[in-house]
Amino acid sequence: MATATTGYTPKTFSHLKELKGISDAQLEEHLKLYSGYVNNTNILNQKVEELTKGGKSGTPEYGELKRRYGFEYNGMVLHEYYFDNMTPGGVAIDQNSKLYKKICECFWDWTTFENDFKNVGKMRGIGWAILFQDPSTKKLSNHFVADHEIGNIAGYKPILAMDVWEHAYIGDYKATERGKYIDAFWQNICWKTAGSRLME
Repeated sequence: MATATTGYTPKTFSHLKELKGISDAQLEEHLKLYSGYVNNTNILNQKVEELTKGGKSGTPEYGELKRRYGFEYNGMVLHEYYFDNMTPGGVAIDQNSKLYKKICECFWDWTTFENDFKNVGKMRGIGWAILFQDPSTKKLSNHFVADHEIGNIAGYKPILAMDVWEHAYIGDYKATERGKYIDAFWQNICWKTAGSRLME
């Protein structure tokens, strides 16, 4: 983890221009919001460091900052997973790849996995649909993470992350059209990147 002295720097994700079904204007606004999570994480680190050095780690202010940290930090990291696992027009899954075979092993077939992932993304509420891998069993499973931290499975590794907060699509779709956004996201998945996250 970076220290408050060095801090985190927002990534640019310049490769994401001209996504299918997700406009550059929508993407630009989304990247600004992501930068806010990076900045807020740095601010929290700095303030917590100051309070700790000042002997105030038992104060209500310190406690609230600590509770807030999971929201801001996870907001930063999950957005990085999300932007990283997209590319304009997508990169198709290689049916001979370890990821494809693992998905079919855990979900019986590709269609079942795709339907399940998309339906998790359509669940009511703000948050994320994430394909996770259990580091102990290596099994894959889809989960809904509310906000950025509620339901985030401790120790599980994200393989594919999809942002389903309204801010991810409201510039291109109505609030009731999350399904259309999910279909657009699916067209831009870089399965090679997702596959590189798989644990052996």
